[in-house]
Amino acid sequence: MIEHEVLERVLATALRKGGDFAEVYAEDKSSTSAGLDDGRVEQVSSGRDRGAGIRVVVGETTGFAYTADLSEAGLRAAAEAASAVASQGGAGTRVVSLTRSPAHVVNRIEIYPDTVGKAAKVSLLQRVDEAARSMGGAIGQVSAGYADSRKRIIVANSDGLLAEDEQVRHILRISVVANGDAGMQTGFESLGHTIGFELFDQHDVEELARTAARQAITKLRARPAPSGAIPVVIKAGSGGVLFHEACGHGLEADLVSKGASVYRGKVGELVASPLVTLVDDGTMAGEWGAIGIDDEGHPSQHNVLIQDGVLTDYMWDHLRARKEGHAHSGNGRRQSYMHLPMVRMTNTYVLNGTENAEDIIRDTPYGVYVAKLGGGSVNTASGDFVFGMTEAYLIENGELTDPLREGNLIGNGPQVLRDIDALANDFAMGNPGTCGKDGQGVPVGDGQPTLRVKSMTIGGTAA
Repeated sequence: MIEHEVLERVLATALRKGGDFAEVYAEDKSSTSAGLDDGRVEQVSSGRDRGAGIRVVVGETTGFAYTADLSEAGLRAAAEAASAVASQGGAGTRVVSLTRSPAHVVNRIEIYPDTVGKAAKVSLLQRVDEAARSMGGAIGQVSAGYADSRKRIIVANSDGLLAEDEQVRHILRISVVANGDAGMQTGFESLGHTIGFELFDQHDVEELARTAARQAITKLRARPAPSGAIPVVIKAGSGGVLFHEACGHGLEADLVSKGASVYRGKVGELVASPLVTLVDDGTMAGEWGAIGIDDEGHPSQHNVLIQDGVLTDYMWDHLRARKEGHAHSGNGRRQSYMHLPMVRMTNTYVLNGTENAEDIIRDTPYGVYVAKLGGGSVNTASGDFVFGMTEAYLIENGELTDPLREGNLIGNGPQVLRDIDALANDFAMGNPGTCGKDGQGVPVGDGQPTLRVKSMTIGGTAA
């Protein structure tokens, strides 16, 4: 994409007016998307985006510029713009010698998306539509979306680092609406991995569509969710987003340093049930947040954040690790070359326990079983959160009974971690997600085994 010698000269330009650190991040990304609604293909589009972002750091100040011009002249112009913040520093020449890092391959690709015709991609959507509608006359609407991307990145910096990665992702989303006497209900499923088009040979997309349809149909007989503080059992793979939002963000070093995290200053302390070990792992091959290197060129890692309930570490980007004298954790991520990197999660999950999931339900006389969580919000400084329940059931006498609707989970992340009193051995990852932070979105994964929180507040509508 950019020659080794060109990168060295661009970094020298970036540091010409002084500076503590300079970095070039370049990417070349191609993508395809297609959408289907009510049996009609609404759009099929493809695109390509390439460019570079250059940052120069002087003390506590960062200069950043980006360009879609990957010629040496274009890169040098962006480097000069970024280095303008260093105009007060001492001028001079700094030579940067780059050493290419060994490839850190996490994801193996068999079928690249650009080798597959658009007709085959549209066919996936048509198969999904037919499968969902085969579930009966209650199905009134089916929408499906397909997307793929192939992105190559290269990172070089004034410490001599030179690293490259290629990331290929495929995703399929299915939304189904069922109509009944009680109105309309929806079901949703998605499938996404950081692998090639072989994803759709490895998974049954028709069954995925039927699952979404069954969700919608089942919810037609849903009763209002109860209100109050009661035990909550969360299905394997369905509650990872809760840990991502309510706990994971609070373990990002930038929020910790700003005092915007409830976990500040608590390394070495018991912050969760001893049953809980929480990990962020960019090396989890094939998962949605899997990366070979982060967007600052550092190899992805398996980072244990909480071990047996004890907070062991935070997640770090380059600048905060450099300032604190801490090792990199591979968590510097950015949405694109037009954005600065920041501390972000990759695949965040809770490790397996030892119990049987069915036994956890059986040992719960009364409570709520959450099969799927929806969107939510969290205050990282306090840990308080609210999440919608998109699929949930009442637990009565140790058995799942009626489906529920119109309910929220309301709680506090640190308190939920402490109140986990049962953890199963059926670990699963959840749906692929996009994590938003400071206006940027990056792909992330999350997961957990079936678990029980001894008390959470349900915001339902039942009298």
